[in-house]
Amino acid sequence: MQTDHQLDQQLCFALYTAAKSATSAYRESLGEIGLTYTQYVTLLALWERDGRSVSELGEVLHLDSGTLSPLLKRMATTGLIERRREGDDGRRVTIHLTETGRGLQSRVNDIQARLYDAVDMDAEELAMLRTLARRFFESIGDARDGLEGPTR
Repeated sequence: MQTDHQLDQQLCFALYTAAKSATSAYRESLGEIGLTYTQYVTLLALWERDGRSVSELGEVLHLDSGTLSPLLKRMATTGLIERRREGDDGRRVTIHLTETGRGLQSRVNDIQARLYDAVDMDAEELAMLRTLARRFFESIGDARDGLEGPTR
């Protein structure tokens, strides 16, 4: 099997540059309302379903606790979310939107609309790209799990 080593033929590079461009475009627009990209996706998850546990947020966002904990702390400090201890022993922590966090949704919707309008792709192409990106993510995760082999 012959492999092509040209940079512009590498799938990983195409995905890298596309992701970098997308996050950069969002970063600039989100900065106008004081959000980072990871705060933005965290808010998206909470707008979808408020009151998620910290572990559930980590799973949904694909973030480890070393990244998620400081992120949630900053978001609580800026008044976007509040953390609540749940259960008899208080070990389960759930994350809830504040009025400020809920209030950003319409501004974020405007940013999303502006960015989608700026992309030279129609709705069908964007839907296909999203589907393929998700499928690639799941597939590469399965392949990576298979390459790691049994643990000792």
